[in-house]
Amino acid sequence: MSNTTKPLLNRYQTFNFGHTRPVIKGNVDVSHGTVLYMEDVSVSFDGFKALNNLSLYINDGELRCLIGPNGAGKTTLMDVITGKTQADSGSVYFGQTIDLQQMDEAAIAQAGICRKFQKPSVFEKLTVFENLELSLKADKGAWVTLFATLNGEQRDRIDEVLEIIGMTSLRFQLAGILSHGQKQWLEIGMLLMQDPRVMLVDEPVAGMTHQEIDRTAELLLSLQGKHSVVVVEHDMEFVRSIADKVTVLHEGSVLMEGTMDEVQNDPRVIQVYLGE
Repeated sequence: MSNTTKPLLNRYQTFNFGHTRPVIKGNVDVSHGTVLYMEDVSVSFDGFKALNNLSLYINDGELRCLIGPNGAGKTTLMDVITGKTQADSGSVYFGQTIDLQQMDEAAIAQAGICRKFQKPSVFEKLTVFENLELSLKADKGAWVTLFATLNGEQRDRIDEVLEIIGMTSLRFQLAGILSHGQKQWLEIGMLLMQDPRVMLVDEPVAGMTHQEIDRTAELLLSLQGKHSVVVVEHDMEFVRSIADKVTVLHEGSVLMEGTMDEVQNDPRVIQVYLGE
């Protein structure tokens, strides 16, 4: 990265993050267009390099797809971004100034980076509306959460998210009897209730019907611009349907980046992944 785009590495080094300070949402410097920086990041587990001098740059409002064979480093990459795993070396920045390696998982989530795992995690004994309501109140104490009353703005936000995920008519449906695809959409809605700047989404269409896959593509495409969305996925047709830019990981590094056509026709990608 040039000096004009390099994050201000020392901005937060004077702070004590032993008990990490929360970062105010919206206070993310994307003046150079990039919302997420990973530079020369390496992570080793018992001598195995899960990430090997990996560099990745995600633009603000971009929808990016990450692909690669098992063991390529996709999960570890998301673990590092969300604070679950600490990098051995390299830098990870949210905007120009926020050093994610100096923050814990809760603070990173509060700052505006959220993650959806492959298996949907919803509260099955609660309704769709209650799941979204609980997500809205997730940063409050348990006593307040149990007895607080929603204000008009909060109700409007839930209605807005219900519309985005296409579940307005299911607001009073118990989450436990939703289809697999509907549970995935609900969980995306639960993340949206936190108004994240960056969303990391792991294999969102695994186990879905063709109709659910098409609806998920529409949903994710509707989020780009307002949110930066990073999707890890193995379904190449789904990736083609949503991605302008694809990053291919191999052995913990970026093998190449480009359009889906460029990726599918690259001999290196064919050898290590698509041709398997």
